Parts: sequence; structure tokens; C-alpha cells
Amino acid sequence: MKKSLFAAFLLASALTVTAAAAQPAAYNETGVTMGHWHLISKDIEANKKLFVAMGGKLYMPGGNPLMMFPGTYINLNLGMETGEGGTQGTVVNHVGFIVDDVQKRTAEWKAKGVKVLPGNDGRKDQAYVETPDGVRMEILEDKTQTVPIRNEHIHFSLTEADIPKAQAWYAKTFGGKAGMRNGQPVVDGIPGVQIRFNKADKAQAATRHHILDHIGFDVKDHAAFVKKIQAEGIKLDEPVRGNPSGNTITYITDPWGTRIEIIQRGALGPQVQ
Repeated sequence: MKKSLFAAFLLASALTVTAAAAQPAAYNETGVTMGHWHLISKDIEANKKLFVAMGGKLYMPGGNPLMMFPGTYINLNLGMETGEGGTQGTVVNHVGFIVDDVQKRTAEWKAKGVKVLPGNDGRKDQAYVETPDGVRMEILEDKTQTVPIRNEHIHFSLTEADIPKAQAWYAKTFGGKAGMRNGQPVVDGIPGVQIRFNKADKAQAATRHHILDHIGFDVKDHAAFVKKIQAEGIKLDEPVRGNPSGNTITYITDPWGTRIEIIQRGALGPQVQ
């Protein structure tokens, strides 16, 4: 009897840990946390294999593949749509992960067939990985972190005149705080992600219909958040709706062409892989 109770306790504990690991970071005071990037993959299986090799966990909410990393989810398809072109040349130039040891983790990924590109200027604490269809991911290092990999940043590419406007817009809209990192403007205070900005010589392409079609933020109270942003003059791209996964969603587009999903997320269901 005691063994049965102990086994049940271990199972319940494992389920609790799994459920907790599948949650995004805690919401900020505005009720926002980092949600996801949404890829319109041309080869879902190849992308799935890459993200699993990098440490992602696979879920299938509503029958659609979703990868989970600490701090973000990655959706791998969008209905019957297909995207054209990677992230470079678009407003979202690249996205970023941080690992506990760049050389150790990238060696593990290479052994699993992941193509790893070197860091800038021979840096050993930096690397890059690109998905088969061109989503660029920067890999940075934090030897103090307690997980092998976590989401870290989204890097926007904007003209110099637009960067302060975008920094203020993201801080206000999502409850972040404008700051600086290595002499460059950022937005902190959105749990699970730092928003960074890089100067572009000209306006970049909008994200819609590219491989990285949009980014998404999870919200605690969808109706309240939509009311807030509408009061600030932000127009919805489409009416609020639910979907088969139990999510409540709508979309907005920032003034520079980044499509953004606003989502109150339903249950993910069990981890598949």
C-alpha cells in the first residue's frame, strides 16, 4: 500500500513539474508575458527535428505542432499557408536563445545534425542557427543559468529615426520598461523576453507571409488587454475569436510591420516528445 501511494506521489509530482515547465513566464503588471513565434514552415518535420535537437519539447494542441522552450513557444504551421523568405530583411531580423555553455550545447546539437554557424569575430560565447527555411537564431551564453536553454530576445531591425518610437511603443503597449544594453536601446519588463533594436539603412519588410509570420504575447485577461490597447488607439486586425485549442486570440500590427498575436492560451495537453 505504501509503495502504491509513493508511486502515485511520484507520478503526480512528475505531472506537476511537466505542467509547470510548459507554462510561460509569470505575467507582468499589465498582464503580459512572452508567448510565441509563429512560423509558416515549408518543412514542418525538419523544423520539428531541429527544435527537439536544441532541447525543445513537443506538444500538439488542437493537432498542431508546438515547441516549448523556457520563455517561449514556437508554432510550426498556420493552417494551409506557406511563407516566403527568412527573417533577415524583415522587421524581425532574428530571435535569440541563451544557453549555459555555447560550446558544449552547440557540440551536442551538431552531433544531432544541427548546422551551427560561428559567432561574430570568432566569439566563443556566441553562435547562430538557422532553420531550414531561414529563421535566424542568435545563441548567447549565461553560465549562471540553471537550464540548458531558454528564450532570450527578439531583435528588431528599424531605421534610426524609428527606433526610439518603437522602443516607446513596445514599452507602453506591453507594460515594459525602456532601457539600454551595451549602448543599444532595449525594452525590459516583458517576462520571458527582451526586445532589442538594431539600426537598418532602410525600412524592412513586414513579417506577414514570411516564414516568421508573427510573434505573439500571452495575456492574462484577453478582454481587459484588448480594451486597454483599443483605448490607446491600436486597431485590431481582426475580431476576437476562439479556436479549437481553447485559445482566445486576435491580431494587431505594429507601426513598422510586425504582425503580433494577442492570445489567452488554453491547455496544451500532454507532451509528445
